[in-house]
Amino acid sequence: MGFERFGLVLAVMSSVALAASAPQLANAAPRMSGLPSVTEFEAELAKHDSATEALRQWCEARHIANPAQIMARPRLGPEGRKPPQLRRLLGIGARDAIGYRHVELTCGDRVLSVAHNWYVPSRLTAAMNTALATSHVPFGRIAAPLGYIREPLEILSKPPGGCPENTISAHRALLRLPDGRVLAYVLECYTAENLR
Repeated sequence: MGFERFGLVLAVMSSVALAASAPQLANAAPRMSGLPSVTEFEAELAKHDSATEALRQWCEARHIANPAQIMARPRLGPEGRKPPQLRRLLGIGARDAIGYRHVELTCGDRVLSVAHNWYVPSRLTAAMNTALATSHVPFGRIAAPLGYIREPLEILSKPPGGCPENTISAHRALLRLPDGRVLAYVLECYTAENLR
């Protein structure tokens, strides 16, 4: 009888221990599978002023494509919804031109990001404006010689309009020149392809 009671107590304790460890095992599952998390992806983005360079390094580290080259593929369709007070955000007057670029940033055959970019053409060189209009080179790489810095505005947990359904994270940010003037306002929609 004593042995039976001991066996029952041991079985109950084992069940409690397994139940207690279940959440830890569930949390460990993605790490054990080798798949990156959204938190790891966000940490990589936070290291860079250029989203293009962040994606390139992520693509290279995760062996998404070889070579790890980010291309900007124009996305067809109407212009994205302009943010309220866009001219105020960009620091321009009513008559100043606003450029717009809507692209898919790809690495190999994967679309890692869909980006809306409203920028001030007069703050770029003529060659840069031509490249933006005619090439598949990302904005970040074209404008890099200007030494802009990224000013994060908001990370959205819920994708706004203009983002694809498989968006895992959406960012709003300003790209600011060294003299303080705003070069661009961006909405970036990062897709689940980054975590595959």
